[in-house]
Amino acid sequence: MRMTYGKRLAAATLAVCVTLAAGMAQALEIKPFETAAFEAAKSAGKPVVVDVTASWCSTCQAQQRIIGELAKKPEFADVLVLQVDVDTQKDEMRSLGAQSRSTLIAFNGATETQRTVGDTNPQSVEALFATTLTR
Repeated sequence: MRMTYGKRLAAATLAVCVTLAAGMAQALEIKPFETAAFEAAKSAGKPVVVDVTASWCSTCQAQQRIIGELAKKPEFADVLVLQVDVDTQKDEMRSLGAQSRSTLIAFNGATETQRTVGDTNPQSVEALFATTLTR
């Protein structure tokens, strides 16, 4: 029985998705920001990056692509990324001292290690992520 082009394409797409899903199982975790989860992660000494983002922000989208690439690196598998929505989480932004979208704030446990605004350089964003891992 011959497979049509559409069926072959669907099978290939499914195989890629399964492969990506298996690889992502060890990737860093990205979640919406919740104060309780943030405080628990800091108390546990977990590496955390807070990403102040907006869906309509092109700089934020560029940062998301960089974070997606960093998610593939095993050294960042334990990093928790918590996304603060600039449009709906103003109180959370204030509590973090974040004044604008496209802000990335790195923590190693309870200690803030680095903060940047509007950075879309893959190397410097990776360096920010690396600060969460130092002990």
